[in-house]
Amino acid sequence: MILYRTSSMLHFYRLSSPTKHFSKFKTSSSFFSSSVLSSSYPPGVHFICLNQSSGRPFKGFSTAATAVADKKGSSSTFFADDAVSWNSLGLSDRLSGALENSGFGRPSIVQASSIAPILSGKDVVIAAETGSGKTHCYLVPLIDKLCAALDGSENTNADEGLAPSHRLSVVLCPNVLLCEQVVRMANGLSGDDGEPLLRVAAVCGRQGWPVDKPDIIVSTPAALLNNIEPKKGRRVDFIRVVKYVVFDEADMLLNGSFQNQVIRLINMLRFDEKQLSQMNKSGAEKLMKKTNDSLPNSDSEDEQYLQNDDTAEREENSESDVDVDVGDLTEETKSGSIQKKDWRRVRKSYERSKQYIFVAATLPFNGKKTAGAVLKHMFPDATWVSGNYLHCHNPRLKEKWIEVTVDTQVDTLINAVKEHFVCGTDISRTMVFANTVEAVEAVAKILETAGIECYRYHKDHSLEERANNLVNFREKGGVFVCTDAAARGIDIPNVSHVIQADFATSAVDFLHRVGRTARAGQYGLVTSLYTESNQDLVDAIRQAGKLGQPVETAFSRKRSFRNKLKKRGSSKVRGTSTVEMVTV
Repeated sequence: MILYRTSSMLHFYRLSSPTKHFSKFKTSSSFFSSSVLSSSYPPGVHFICLNQSSGRPFKGFSTAATAVADKKGSSSTFFADDAVSWNSLGLSDRLSGALENSGFGRPSIVQASSIAPILSGKDVVIAAETGSGKTHCYLVPLIDKLCAALDGSENTNADEGLAPSHRLSVVLCPNVLLCEQVVRMANGLSGDDGEPLLRVAAVCGRQGWPVDKPDIIVSTPAALLNNIEPKKGRRVDFIRVVKYVVFDEADMLLNGSFQNQVIRLINMLRFDEKQLSQMNKSGAEKLMKKTNDSLPNSDSEDEQYLQNDDTAEREENSESDVDVDVGDLTEETKSGSIQKKDWRRVRKSYERSKQYIFVAATLPFNGKKTAGAVLKHMFPDATWVSGNYLHCHNPRLKEKWIEVTVDTQVDTLINAVKEHFVCGTDISRTMVFANTVEAVEAVAKILETAGIECYRYHKDHSLEERANNLVNFREKGGVFVCTDAAARGIDIPNVSHVIQADFATSAVDFLHRVGRTARAGQYGLVTSLYTESNQDLVDAIRQAGKLGQPVETAFSRKRSFRNKLKKRGSSKVRGTSTVEMVTV
């Protein structure tokens, strides 16, 4: 077979016995450049830092009363103190029982610190290490609030002969598989009758808009926008009933191709909040239908209003003397219809009616365009919850660093996989990461030639193939060879070994990869194979670990450091950057 390789410099060789060659896996010069959490936050930002180990460069503006862990004499780096229970966090007996029946006997440290702020109705940003239980951080309190609202509205409206009012929670994820995982986790919390506590629906992939009204919708930003466009006739009703919005993997959703879609959705929701605030303040309930009708009827008009709204908020941050009453948001024209005034005159202060929750395992702060900076700007009053080991070395994780060459890569990889299986338990799970689809296929062929069966996972496989491989890996164990598509958010329990056949190209990718093991209080091993071209990145990460600093502090935002990595990477591949044909 003829394989074409590009400037990624992946070299394929014919396997022989014994195998002596492996792909060079030259990584590119790209890397993640960010800095540690700034010690100077906007005045409105409330930051909850869990009990930190000494020497950590985090500054907490408030402490979490429920996050009692990691004290001297306590061996747990995952679970909250024994005195902290689901009930003590303010959850109902019904939900506490559902959690215990599902195997969640105690909350984690991050869950104990996140649930109370979410129950209070505040906007919350949860930035905590992988495997700390972040999905249940938001699912549990939202399910509790939705159940309470549903029970209360049914009882009240039954007496008055009215239909129960509907409240909706929306969870946004970057891909379909993460959406389906969140749905499974939500449906896993069931009542005494064995039925899920709430109706949860995924709107993504081949799953369209639900026929029955769900309590929680889990979707990707693109799928959600496509399903609420004006011609569908459901946008106004949908926006009005949404009360809670979660952005899972927030650092991805606030960057790249997702950013415009997410900002647009946020502005649509805020637009509705301002409409409701105006009506509540003026007491003009009769304006409800007219105000709804005043929403733009086309995508282009909608986008123009949303852009004006975003421009207005940016200007309001810099011009604090603007003092125009929210009541001036709309005005009657001579024809009596409702028209919007210039949004630049709209005051930022308005009555809130929706709650926003952002969740991420990596959340850089420095730089205006980083996800953390965007959140601080858009939600200055949010409560921030930071995990003890955010961007840092996990104490339950053992790391092995092995420098390899073209002649030693294959044998080193095979030995790493086999060695762990010899020492493994009844069902052993090993994840092997590579940087490209071609590299995944090459690694899989090498392992299969050595008699090691493995699953493959990358973008060239269909969603069904990827989903089936994940299920088989979860249930049967084995070796899972994948790209970084499997590094984010996907929860595979009891992965005991992670191997980097290709070293990560950035600090963020590194953190997400190693976070596939040592999850939920378990222990794990990471074996990183690296070459000379990776040396600067490896040295920076290892030095940060030795000093007990977040990984991102190992990187300088200065151009000289980035150029150093780029120059080193380019020098290794100079003369072979054109497309070549290699026979396998």
